[in-house]
Amino acid sequence: MRAQVYCLKESDTTMKVTKEINLGGKIFSLETGRFAKQADGAVMARFGDTMVLATVVASKEENDKLDYFPLQVEYREKFASAGKIPGGFFKREARPSEKEVLSSRLIDRPIRPMFPEWFRCETQVIVTVYSSDQEHDGDVVGAVAASAALMLSDIPFEGPIAEVRVGRVDGSMVINPTITTLHGSDMDMTVAGTEDSIVMVEGDAAEISEQEMVAALEFAHGYIKEMCRVQVELAQEVGRAKRQPPATDPKHDLVKDVRGLVGAEIITLAETPMLKEERAARTEAIHLKAQEYLAEKYPEHEKRISEIIHDMEYVAMREMILEKGKRLDGRGLKEIRPITIEVGLLPRTHGSALFQRGETQSLTTLTLGTKMDEQVIDGLLPDSTKRFMLHYNFPPFSVGEVGRLGTTGRREIGHGNLAERSIKNLMPPQPEFPYTVRLVSDILESNGSSSMATVCAATLALLDGGAPLRRPVAGIAMGLVKEGDRVAVLSDILGNEDHLGDMDFKVAGTRDGISAFQMDIKVRGISMDIMRQALEQARDGRLHILGKMEEVLAKPRADLSPFAPRLTSFKIPIDLIGALIGPGGKNIRAIVADSGAEINVEDDGTVVVAATSQESADKAIYAIKKIAEVPEVGKVYHATVKKVMDFGAFVEFLPGKEGLVHVSQLDVKRVEKPSDVVKVGDTFDVKIIDQDDQGRYKLSRKILMKDSAAPPADHPRSADHPADGRERHNKPQN
Repeated sequence: MRAQVYCLKESDTTMKVTKEINLGGKIFSLETGRFAKQADGAVMARFGDTMVLATVVASKEENDKLDYFPLQVEYREKFASAGKIPGGFFKREARPSEKEVLSSRLIDRPIRPMFPEWFRCETQVIVTVYSSDQEHDGDVVGAVAASAALMLSDIPFEGPIAEVRVGRVDGSMVINPTITTLHGSDMDMTVAGTEDSIVMVEGDAAEISEQEMVAALEFAHGYIKEMCRVQVELAQEVGRAKRQPPATDPKHDLVKDVRGLVGAEIITLAETPMLKEERAARTEAIHLKAQEYLAEKYPEHEKRISEIIHDMEYVAMREMILEKGKRLDGRGLKEIRPITIEVGLLPRTHGSALFQRGETQSLTTLTLGTKMDEQVIDGLLPDSTKRFMLHYNFPPFSVGEVGRLGTTGRREIGHGNLAERSIKNLMPPQPEFPYTVRLVSDILESNGSSSMATVCAATLALLDGGAPLRRPVAGIAMGLVKEGDRVAVLSDILGNEDHLGDMDFKVAGTRDGISAFQMDIKVRGISMDIMRQALEQARDGRLHILGKMEEVLAKPRADLSPFAPRLTSFKIPIDLIGALIGPGGKNIRAIVADSGAEINVEDDGTVVVAATSQESADKAIYAIKKIAEVPEVGKVYHATVKKVMDFGAFVEFLPGKEGLVHVSQLDVKRVEKPSDVVKVGDTFDVKIIDQDDQGRYKLSRKILMKDSAAPPADHPRSADHPADGRERHNKPQN
């Protein structure tokens, strides 16, 4: 039970207003008027004990030199919100984590299309998690708070939007499931939308069908409508008047002159199939021509002239698609670009693939590591590790540009995360494949859907490396052109079709179903029928691509790369873990130094040995099993004398295990003084003849001298243990 909160209030002219909604049996609240009152808009959203503050501020001056909307969305998680202190040396929140970047994108993508085209004031949305109950993620809560804050502000915003997460447990949909519930869910879908349409979808699933995905979207949209209505009520009660567009001179003569000068060329350009580089050069030439011819008549209107030409390109491409069913590169609406594939082209990597679809090319490499290579995740939730990683790189040369190489950008993190989610659920569990897996996709050429090319290349690299992927995964990006009742769904879109179209819908999966998805929509009013058409068309395209991939490599190679570490997993008794590790790690360090292998021991007694050669692995396994071996009466061991007493010698016959060879058991001849027969450091074979009720072992050397003249099978001088002391032995059976 939480303690009573006491507070002292002085006079405050600001009115605090709270709106609540029941969301799946829990209260979701939006509060304004108490926090961050100097921001243009501020809302504290609460779901469970997770509380997220969203603030929005826009500059008063418009930057008319920009040809884009300068929106910045930042999502931050305060460690204090979960009662934690940050790790590291500085002990304060530093640069955003990958989780924070991905959450920022989940907020940015649905709100960005809701700002009017004319608005060019620099705008910043900051979403901060101030309380985390460790069960309800702050990302979707923050997206609703951001939309509500924008609705209350004077910033022009054509919202509201709302965002929810959908899970499915035992066939039943769950709205905003807890993190614990998601562990048992076969779906993790984030959906954002307005009262009348879906504007963003992202997530992964366990190979669900297209019909199941549509059902999840419809389920989510029912709650989104309610959350949007609550925001409208809040804005009607305390919202501010919105800024109005500046007065502009339409300059109809300028539009007419530009169209007359280059209109025919724009249409011809749209209808002529050509490569991306050539199209870019021809387009630039048209822009230069218009600027040159109209500079004298319309001075200082270069930006407006470029905008008019861009609008003409937009109309020409869309009309060609809607009226003729023809695309910029000459393809039909459902046609997939030519595909070429190479695998195993990098000899020293653990797996590699070069996947090219049209002018988009991904070179992806596979690296297999050990548990020591797992990524440690430090965030609001309890620290965890990650053993499957996919990293995506988009160098500037991939689009023929010069750019700065710096830290990984948000787009790269987002694309890599989507590709990772597409494949991760198809990997076997750790007991079956105990490797840490890292895939790196380098985009060498790009003209549309490089993240989906990454999915295909990563799948092929895994198969090339012998990783036991359950089924191949492929991805495809779908587009949309919609003008009124005229609709065209495009398969495998180009960069220009993404830029000038109305939708970017990426779908990845196997022959059995969908494994991941990401959708952004630029227009309102897309019906579920259009969604169904896009999903079915995506399925056809995905199966076509999978067929091309399977022609080259349909299943994992039989063997891992010779350069990959060999992992051997087996169990030892839990009560012997301490003996294996030794005081201060002495024993395990000695085995690592002697064998060259890497050893990891789990709390349940699972031991994983990683080595680059079988000889190194065998040597480590033999040493570990000797330490973990349970001594048996009647079994023969090779022992080392540790101490000589008047009544016999104490010998170590297994690492950390000693026993007594009584003076009567030292030799077949009578022994007066043990020191006459053995000394410290001597080695010889002994047999366990008894173990008393206190666990002490009684050993005999004499019995072996009488019973056999030949060395036992595990004697160092046997065939597998030459006399020079080097341990060469058969591979132990796990």
